[in-house]
Amino acid sequence: MLDIAVLVSGGGTNLQAIIDRISDGDLSGVRIVGVVASRSGTMAEQRAVRANIPVKIVCRKDFPDPEAYDRAMIAALSDWKPELIVLAGFLNLLGPTVVAAWRNRIVNVHPSLIPSFCGPGYYGIRPHEAVLASGACVTGATVHIVDEEYDRGPIILQKTVPVHADDTPQTLQLRVMQEAEQVILPKAIALFAAGRIQIEDRKVIILGGTEND
Repeated sequence: MLDIAVLVSGGGTNLQAIIDRISDGDLSGVRIVGVVASRSGTMAEQRAVRANIPVKIVCRKDFPDPEAYDRAMIAALSDWKPELIVLAGFLNLLGPTVVAAWRNRIVNVHPSLIPSFCGPGYYGIRPHEAVLASGACVTGATVHIVDEEYDRGPIILQKTVPVHADDTPQTLQLRVMQEAEQVILPKAIALFAAGRIQIEDRKVIILGGTEND
C-alpha cells in the first residue's frame, strides 16, 4: 500500500479525481493518509472531509519566514508518514528542507506542456491565457518531480490537448483539466505504487515501458 498526502489550494478537482480513482479501483494499492490545504474554507478541504480524509491547514502568511513555514509543513506531513506527496493545484513553493525530506517523492501536476508556459507566475488561468496568446495549436498537462524551483523537476508524464479556434482561457482550462491533468496524475501515482519510477541524472525512467500518449 502506497500512503500519499495531497497538498491543495483551491477547488480540489484533481484531489477528487484521485479520490474517485481509488474508490472505483482504477488506482489500487494507494491510500490518501491526509490533505494539507494552504488556507481554510476551500472546496478542496470540503472534498477531503466528505471522503473522511484528515485535513490540516498550513497557511504561509501565518509564519514569519519561509523557514518557519517549511518546519510547519514538515511537521504536518510527518504525522502521517506519507511515502509520496502529491501537489494537486497547490500554489505555494515548497522550500528546500521540505524537498530534501521527500527527495524525488513529491510530484506536481502543471497545466501546460513543460517547459512551455511554466515557472513563476504561471498558475490558475494564466498558462491557458498565455497558450491562446501564443497561437499554439496544442497544449496539455505535465506531471513532474518537484525540486527547489517552480516546474523544473524531471518530467514523469505529459498528455496533449488540442487548442480549438473558439477556445477561451476558461474552456481550455476545463478541457486540459478533464482530458489531461485528471488522467495523468492518477497514472503517475499508480507508477509510484507499482515501483516503476526510477530517476537518473534528472531524468525519469519508467520501468516496463512508457505511459505517455
